[in-house]
Formats: sequence, C-alpha cells, structure tokens
Amino acid sequence: MRRCNKQIQSSNGFFLVSFLFVFFAGFFNFTFSCSDGTCQLMEACATATDCGVGMYCGNCPALGKNQPFCVRGQAVIPTSIINGLPFNKYTWLMTHNAFSIVDAPSLTGAQRITFYNQEDTVTNQLRNGVRGLMLDMYDFENDIWLCHSFHGQCFNFTAFLPAINTLREVEAFLSQNPTEIVTIVIEDYVHSQKGLTRVFTAAGLDKYWFPVSDMPKKGRDWPTVTDMVRKNERLLVFTSDSSKEADEGIAYQWRYMVENEPGDPGVAAGSCHNRKESKPFNSKSASMFLMNYFPTMPVQSDACKEHSAPLADMVGVCYKASGNMMPNFLAVNYYMRSDGGGVFDAVDRMNGQALCGCSTITQCQVGAPRGVCKSSVPSNYTAPQTTTSAGSFTGSVQLTGYSAKIYSPKSWLLFFLSVVSLIC
Repeated sequence: MRRCNKQIQSSNGFFLVSFLFVFFAGFFNFTFSCSDGTCQLMEACATATDCGVGMYCGNCPALGKNQPFCVRGQAVIPTSIINGLPFNKYTWLMTHNAFSIVDAPSLTGAQRITFYNQEDTVTNQLRNGVRGLMLDMYDFENDIWLCHSFHGQCFNFTAFLPAINTLREVEAFLSQNPTEIVTIVIEDYVHSQKGLTRVFTAAGLDKYWFPVSDMPKKGRDWPTVTDMVRKNERLLVFTSDSSKEADEGIAYQWRYMVENEPGDPGVAAGSCHNRKESKPFNSKSASMFLMNYFPTMPVQSDACKEHSAPLADMVGVCYKASGNMMPNFLAVNYYMRSDGGGVFDAVDRMNGQALCGCSTITQCQVGAPRGVCKSSVPSNYTAPQTTTSAGSFTGSVQLTGYSAKIYSPKSWLLFFLSVVSLIC
C-alpha cells in the first residue's frame, strides 16, 4: 500500500485508523469466534461447514434474525435412547407432501403450477431423521405418479414424478438402515386395479410391509419397535381410501389413528379439532394421533417463524384437546427451517415427556423410573452419540431461496483496507 499522506500523519487520521482497527478486531472476535465445525446452536456462522454435527448455517428474517447462525437440521431418533417400547409410544417427524420439492425438475415438459412444501430429497429427509412421509398418489400417464393437484386428477403441470422413484428411495434407506421404521400416509387418488400394490411391489417394499391383519384394534398398543425390527415389518402404509384395506391389504388411515385439521385450522392459535374424516380425539378405538402443523398456503420464508414458539404452544393445545394423548406424528412443511431448534426440538420434547417424563428425550435414562431425568443437559445442541445410525448431516443442504448474505472475515478485511487507503 502506498505511503500515507500528511493527513494520516495527523492526530485525527491516526485516531480514526486506530478506532477502525479496534472495531474490526472486536467484530471478528465476536462474530467469527468459531469455525470449521466448532460453532454451536444459535452461534454466528459464516459458512455451511462452521456449524457442528447435525446443524447448518441459516437465518430467520421473518423474526428479524437476518444474520446467519447455526440451526438444527437433524432429529434425535428416540429409539437410540429409549428402545423396545410399543411403536405408538413414540413421536416421529413427518414431512407434508414430502415429494413436493422446490426446484424439482419437471418430468412432463410442462411448467409446473402448484405449491411446494419441502426443499431436499426424500433420501435426505430420511437421513435427517424424518420417519413419516405424506405422499399424494394419482393415476397418470398409465402409471402411478406423485402429484400436488386438485379435483382428484393429476395434470402435467401438477405432476412431480412417478411414485416408484420415491418409493425406491425409501427401499434403499430401509435396506441400508435395518433398525429404522418408516411410515407412509397416502392421499389416495389411484383407481387402477391393484395400482398401489403393484407400485410398492415393484419398488421392492413388499418385504418390509407391516401386515394390516396385525395392526391393533380398539385402541390397543402396537407391537414393540424391537419386534417390528426383528420381523422386518418396518414399513407402515396407510391410505385415505377405505376400500383399499379389503381390496389390497392397505390400512385405512382413520381406522387406526386420529388426526387434527390440516391447513390453516391446524395452526390457528389455541384451537385443535379433529378433521372431518377422523374419529373424535376421545375415541378409544385408535391408538395413534397424527398432528398436522402447516398452513394452507406454504411460504418458505415464514416457516422458520411457524416452527418457533407457536409450534410448541400448539403441541400443548393438541395434547390437552386429545385428553393428554401425545401425537405420534408431527407433519410439517419445510421441516429444516426454524429460529434454532425448530421441529427437532419439538419432537425431542414430545418424546421426552411421553417416554420418560422428562423435558426432552436427551434427559431420559435407560432403566430409570419415570420422572428421574439427567440433572443437566447442555444448552447448546450436540448430536448424541448413539449405537444406531440415523444418517449423517454434513451441512451441505442449501435451503432454496434462503441464503442470507454472509460477510466473511476476508471481505471485512478488504473493506477495512479500502477505508484506510482512502484516508492515506
């Protein structure tokens, strides 16, 4: 850099440069005090790899949190801490319209005109701890397709992909993770004869099928997760078409679970009611509860706000409305977005309360009486060390349309040098 002129040699210039030096030195120390995987939950970050295991670098402008910080991106699988209980004692994260992915390429050649609900592949959803998938299936192009459509008909501008493509992702995950259980809930518009049976069989999922004949009636408990794994009955499939149970052996959803209203009614503060197809919450004939928590019109930028305090409040409202029945599935849009812990913290708390009477699943202790919890849990999230694989999160997933402008230390240093050069 060229020699400073006489102005910088003056006391005013000297003090200005000194002030800028101290300011930026302090800024670097405050904002970028961690990096290379050492940043913890809610700490400022600059790149995707700054945050620790199970987190990514994001922000939440909807809540005024514009600068990037570490956000949870992976679930704690409850069976990795408390195993061997009936399946209906756990809470699992479910993605609403898991296939309706932002920027998914059109396979029909038409410009897609529909809503989107998720941002990463079904494979990645499963790796991050999602264990329930909502899929809308239709007859289309002499095949079974996943569509986000209307009037019970799939169009080339509402179609996403053949169902077998997504089902093969599920098969690959179950094959690679022999202790995991996946649930699929189908919004069913398939009328071709044995259409669902054919596509699930073609995807190789029939070998994991939990038989409808073994599903509990009259509100009884489900088999234990260990029994389901031992028998390799690790895929639960439910349909919205009641005729399919007798015709194809696919369970009619509302015979086995209650469900609250989807869309805007399901996120209305202080209100939780069963959807019209579902039995009342106080019904004793169903032993599982699916809790919908997503607005009618999905908005990416609002999801982080929805997955903050309002979600925790709604879980409490639905728990009381159902007569203290903890939801077994929490279905959401844009599951990755939050102002910190998001849907992952919510599921941890639901499992903690249900499984051991603790505030979160990470406080549960194997073999301890109910309510006897670990005395302290670190305030910063760290992925627990477990003996089962729940996939790995590398921070490589980019949330579409969500990248905050991030200023690296190098860019601030260049700015500082440019200011000094102007003075010199």
